Amino acid sequence: MRAAFFSLVLFLSCLGPVSAQDDPVTSVIDQQLGAFLEDDFATAFTFASPMIREMFGNEERFEAMVRNGYPMVHRPGRVTYLEQRAEDDATFQDVEIIDRDGRAHYLEYEMVETPYGWQINGVRFIPQPSAGA
Repeated sequence: MRAAFFSLVLFLSCLGPVSAQDDPVTSVIDQQLGAFLEDDFATAFTFASPMIREMFGNEERFEAMVRNGYPMVHRPGRVTYLEQRAEDDATFQDVEIIDRDGRAHYLEYEMVETPYGWQINGVRFIPQPSAGA
């Protein structure tokens, strides 16, 4: 009986929609955002690619950049994943972040696959997607 129950649970779990946690790219972004919410910049820095880690050198400089340049990422209100596309050796994930004041910000995360898994290779602001796009 127990085996039948677990088989049913496994089967039903396979039918559900794909969540951000099932996508390795968005999972990394989610994990970094979670670290930011905990003010755990040391962990957040581990999700950065080798190029980004070399550029900033340490988590203190990385923290200053995030707090000053990307406050909506440091303290997001709501995160929605939009288009994802692969180009050359990178995957680009567009993200809508509603900050805690209700303002929408649109960002493009450049993700690269490294020996350590997917890592964030850059984030840039993008224009708001047009309606119906």
